[in-house]
Amino acid sequence: MKKLFLTAILMSTALAACTPKHEAENNDTTEGLNLTQEWDKTFPKSEKVTHRKVVFHNRYGISLAADMYIPDGEKLPAIAVSGPFGAVKEQSSGLYAQHMAERGFLTLAFDPSFTGESGGEPRRMASPDINTEDFLAAVDYLSTQDIVDAERIGIIGICGFGGMAVNAAALDPRIRATVAVTMYDMSKVNAEGYFGSEDTPEKRMEKRRALAAQRTADYRDGSYQRAGGVVDPLPADAPQFVKDYHAYYKTPRGYHERSGNSNDGWNTTGCQSFLNQPLLAWAKEIETPVLLIHGEKAHSRYFSEYAFERMTGIHTEGQCARLGNKELLIVPGASHVDLYDDEAGVIPYDRMEEFFRTNL
Repeated sequence: MKKLFLTAILMSTALAACTPKHEAENNDTTEGLNLTQEWDKTFPKSEKVTHRKVVFHNRYGISLAADMYIPDGEKLPAIAVSGPFGAVKEQSSGLYAQHMAERGFLTLAFDPSFTGESGGEPRRMASPDINTEDFLAAVDYLSTQDIVDAERIGIIGICGFGGMAVNAAALDPRIRATVAVTMYDMSKVNAEGYFGSEDTPEKRMEKRRALAAQRTADYRDGSYQRAGGVVDPLPADAPQFVKDYHAYYKTPRGYHERSGNSNDGWNTTGCQSFLNQPLLAWAKEIETPVLLIHGEKAHSRYFSEYAFERMTGIHTEGQCARLGNKELLIVPGASHVDLYDDEAGVIPYDRMEEFFRTNL
């Protein structure tokens, strides 16, 4: 059970791993990225918008692969989308992007650095800095496109990239509106464990020692150990949220060959820096609108509630909490994974459209 708990933590939630050499998921060359041209998403292609593959780079020089979804029109409002943590753009972020494009927004669903079809070595690393930068780089790219109105750019972060999106909003005022869906605060869960279960100096030091030992072993071996994606097969005593992850990442519903969560996960040491680099340190100074969306029954709901408290202070109005330009929307009956796709039909696209139309 202890191994299951650790596997679940960073998966969204797997501490996982990767080799230091490029693999088929990457295909990075000196000429750039070789992107898959056929439709290989976990959702059907819409005929209402134009789709094309694009590449842009962040300020660390890492090339990022993305799917652009383009509605009819000129000088369009735009939205960059990424997440969940350990997923790829062919899964949830692409689905969100396509839906929002059908509603009139030019959207960009991208693979974060070190994952999917994007560049970066070694593979399957994570970084609170670089992954926040990935959102800012998407804004760089969108701001320079003739078809985009550079004054109307927003972002959507899902799961662990919800925390990265809030962090990006605190850093970059070009982001005029932010939505974080079924958010994980990757710093908080790494440093404290779920529900504060490992929130002691002794537990954190235990993790530091284990990661330090793994770094030595990896360097000696010349490769990076992977901790595994979503546990498979499921143990009989798996928590419900792990069963939910399995039902998405390990079945035809959401499986993708380039997704770490669907396969062997992150580098075991890949999330080390989250232990002492808090993502939401300056969330209280965000001046642009932020909408946090979470499921009522999600094990992770407390992450959005914590983020909302850091940004404002809570004033409750039914299923919503609002104060100033921040809002927390709780989706009745929904679990964490219910907001990954349309399986349960509960993703509040109408509310998201209203939010972006009002604020972009």
